[in-house]
Amino acid sequence: MCAEYATFGLAPAMRAGGVLHDGGFQVHRDFVDFIVDGRPLLFQLSDLDAVSPLASDVPPAIFTAQVRSLLLESPAPLPGGRYVVYGCPECEDLACGAVTAVIRGDGEDVIWRDFAWQTDDHADLELNGYHGIGPFRFRGAEYRTALSALLNGSAPDARRRVLLIGARVAVLAKLAAALRTIGVGADIAHDADGVPAEELRGYGAVAFGHAAGERERAAVRRAFDRAGVPVAHVDGLAPIVPLLVAQIEYALDRSPAGRRRLTGLTATDDGADIEVTSTCRVTLTAYRLDRLSRPHAREIFDGVLDAGRHRVVLDAKAVRGRSFVVARTTGSVLVTAVNH
Repeated sequence: MCAEYATFGLAPAMRAGGVLHDGGFQVHRDFVDFIVDGRPLLFQLSDLDAVSPLASDVPPAIFTAQVRSLLLESPAPLPGGRYVVYGCPECEDLACGAVTAVIRGDGEDVIWRDFAWQTDDHADLELNGYHGIGPFRFRGAEYRTALSALLNGSAPDARRRVLLIGARVAVLAKLAAALRTIGVGADIAHDADGVPAEELRGYGAVAFGHAAGERERAAVRRAFDRAGVPVAHVDGLAPIVPLLVAQIEYALDRSPAGRRRLTGLTATDDGADIEVTSTCRVTLTAYRLDRLSRPHAREIFDGVLDAGRHRVVLDAKAVRGRSFVVARTTGSVLVTAVNH
């Protein structure tokens, strides 16, 4: 069993937060994902909204404990030598459900096997086992080097603060409140002049309101350049808060482009073309401004798509005029304007 070796690695990942069209929201979470044979292990779980236990927005002591646990330096937290591999993005309660696996050493090697969905202390492999996943045998040196790097200050920097620049204070205030609701800090300013470099380093993105002029945008960019801070820039498409939140969530995504589930989105009056890298559930939401600049939202698709390119027919009423489409799946969000 498990004779061939699988490669093991780690990469920054994100569970994209968002303000949903129905008024609900989901919390933003940054975490480190497991890369097995060059692909995120989470991608083998097609419709699972979860994060690894290596979440960078929990206290460092907990992060360290999780790493040392996976290094087998402490007893397994669950009976049968089982460890949580992916859990609820909103809390750490096993009752919400988690993907667990038996992790054990075999000489110098480390083996992950018997993956299962678990909601209490005992896993039922026959009923809830992931029979198509694993077992994986990892070379011990590669496995321990990757995890130990997290203990040596090599964990991805999760800069979950956004600087909002613009003239429409009311819109920016609503946007800041929405971002804070999903766990992303936000500050509002007219410019970045005189802001110390150490403060600018705390921002992962700077978002410009639609009314911000090119002179103001250029000045902000220069301020970040002088501070030596590589920051994502977001040009707001329209004063629609859920749409702007989606744009910012995309900008905050630090995961490598080749390891994202959503890799392409375009839209015209006839339909939306979307590209996904692995089977996953995708939702498409259309936003538009009417002639009085009032925002409207409509969910236009919610279903599971296989890896590849897909076309979704759009309701002409949902995308008439100035309109936009937001695509979401576990860990990824894309935004595009509708090309009329």
